[in-house]
Amino acid sequence: MSTAPHRPAVLMVLGSCASLQIGAALAARLFPATGSAGATLLRLGLAAAVLLVAARPAVRAWRRDQWRAVLLLGVTLAGMNSFFYAAIARIPLGIAVTIEFLGPLTLAAILSRRGRDFLWVILAATGVLALGWTGSDTAALDPLGVGYVLVAAVFWALYILASAKTGAAVAGQGGLAVAMAVGALLLVPSGLAGASAALTSPRLLLIAVGTALLASVIPYTLEFAALRRLPQQTFGVLLSLEPAVAAAAGWLLLSQSMAPQTAAAVTVVVLASIGSTVSAGRRPVTIS
Repeated sequence: MSTAPHRPAVLMVLGSCASLQIGAALAARLFPATGSAGATLLRLGLAAAVLLVAARPAVRAWRRDQWRAVLLLGVTLAGMNSFFYAAIARIPLGIAVTIEFLGPLTLAAILSRRGRDFLWVILAATGVLALGWTGSDTAALDPLGVGYVLVAAVFWALYILASAKTGAAVAGQGGLAVAMAVGALLLVPSGLAGASAALTSPRLLLIAVGTALLASVIPYTLEFAALRRLPQQTFGVLLSLEPAVAAAAGWLLLSQSMAPQTAAAVTVVVLASIGSTVSAGRRPVTIS
């Protein structure tokens, strides 16, 4: 069978990865004025507004179990994004995404129920540990930033589970839209003061809108469309390129250089992610 019908979907996934990391790099430009919490609130709040208008979820008809799934997804979105943005305020974008990948990789190994799949996690962890070796860019590895991104990795794993439950419970993108609104509301206490700074500056507001579109609306839309056209295994392999895309975005947009040792460590994590994805494609995996 020709792979030509899959080419647009492949471009969608790659476009999603690029959009997400460009959005993260754009958000970093908000940090001096809004702080990471304010930038996260702006991203989720503006993205939620766009998706709510587009999806128009029929929330009055939702059952209690549907609301439970959506609320849980909102909590994971708030945690994943707030801790990740707090991390990239302290450490380079490419390194942050590389470390964060430990979350979904570990989850995949746990769900596989096969001990050998933890070898991929060990390989990825080896790559992450290698980020601490001497190099021109490792001085930026602030311990607090590393701690933040490890928490974000846990929330990323929880987000995967929560999004699967929400997708099964609520049709369309209505569940995601409401979950983003919930996540934004949870961040109001910590992010409102910073976010208000952008609301009084046309330049900052434009960056905030761009962040919401590039880091949330466009990637999620492209991924949903791609998943309908691509085998899940192919989708996962393409998504595994995200640390490399993040490193490129940090270099091009934030002038964050990467030493050869760090580039090698990122490559190890990417290969571990691809290996885990290919291994998963060879067996049934049950999410209970």
